[in-house]
Amino acid sequence: MKKTIQKFFLSLVLMILTVPSFVFAQGIKDQAMLNSIANKAGVSGQSNAQDLVGTTIKAILSIIGLIFLILMVYAGIMWMTARGDEGKVEKARDIIEAAIIGLFVTVSAYAITVFVTTRFSSGP
Repeated sequence: MKKTIQKFFLSLVLMILTVPSFVFAQGIKDQAMLNSIANKAGVSGQSNAQDLVGTTIKAILSIIGLIFLILMVYAGIMWMTARGDEGKVEKARDIIEAAIIGLFVTVSAYAITVFVTTRFSSGP
């Protein structure tokens, strides 16, 4: 019973201390100040579809780069721990080749897309 009362008072104190921190920004009425803070943070409120697509493509390319890195590390560890087993070495080599080919295809597709879109978007 005593521990239950202690937990209740502890949670009550924590709620009293943390709840007001969520509403401190509501008192700011100066829109210009908020816009300047947003611009400094790089999150201006005005965005268009082109920015959204660009951000999405950057995120996807980052994920692909991460997958490439993970595959290379995995294949490298597999190769180093093969201990002369040709089957494991061949499997590691195949993973490395597939990862490099996949990265090359992805980067080539991105380069072709950027080349074509800059040619057509430059206008007359």
